[in-house]
Amino acid sequence: MTILGDRGTVFLMLRVFLLVFGALAVPVSNAVADDRAAFLGFDRNEYPGDDHLNELHKSFAYTGYWLNNPPGAQTNTWTGKRGKVEAAGFGFLVLFNGRTYRELGNVGKAAGLGKADGRAAAQTARREGFPAHTIIFLDLEEGGRMLPEQKAYLFTWIDGVRLAGFSAGVYCSGMAAKESSGASVVTALDIQQSAMDRPIAYWVTNDACPPAPGCAVPQRPPLPSESGVLFADVWQFAQSPKRKDVAAACKGYGSDGNCYAPNSGATKQLHLDLDTATSADPSHGRDRSRR
Repeated sequence: MTILGDRGTVFLMLRVFLLVFGALAVPVSNAVADDRAAFLGFDRNEYPGDDHLNELHKSFAYTGYWLNNPPGAQTNTWTGKRGKVEAAGFGFLVLFNGRTYRELGNVGKAAGLGKADGRAAAQTARREGFPAHTIIFLDLEEGGRMLPEQKAYLFTWIDGVRLAGFSAGVYCSGMAAKESSGASVVTALDIQQSAMDRPIAYWVTNDACPPAPGCAVPQRPPLPSESGVLFADVWQFAQSPKRKDVAAACKGYGSDGNCYAPNSGATKQLHLDLDTATSADPSHGRDRSRR
């Protein structure tokens, strides 16, 4: 008896096939999901202090680490602390504070500043003891569509960092910004579309709830892709202080609007920004000779 000659046999075999295929497909899907673990970290402009590192590492796998003065600061309190941070078990998000649009001038001047700042970022990273190919993230505080001067600065900075033997990333907005024309633009997408195949790591910020979980330290952190930027390597999902215009629906913040570390964070005034990444060392900045 042939299969084509008996409709009942055909339906029976099809049902068996679907049952077997379904049974095989579920474990494969789960295995892929399990492999995509996410890791919690924090960043803050001020170094939290040597005495607080061990307590913070109970909740966080990595920390931001500034190479130059953070936005609005006159000094950099992270300088010289790399050894202590790594000894406490942390991985790194290495940051360099970039120029604002007002500082860039024309495209030519912006490109010159980007080249000089890229070289300075690499020199400082080397002086702080970060190994070659550590990812240095350029902090871009201004969101929306990148103007020609901003792109000139960003891409010459990236090229300068890479030429000096390090890898490059960018910290930027992962949220849609409305333009006067009514169009929306996401800074991370705008940069990616203009990058001309440059390898760039993306650390995006989106602290709106949803998709952000608010000021929370979940046991199963969300993946960076859940920020809305599918190619994100890191997602900053909570900021201190809370941005009322963006994060009004978010829970877990203190009465002063700041997000604090678990346990004694509020009493010690350790306000933080919270991040999730696909690696416990997103910048790959640990001393590789000790591995």
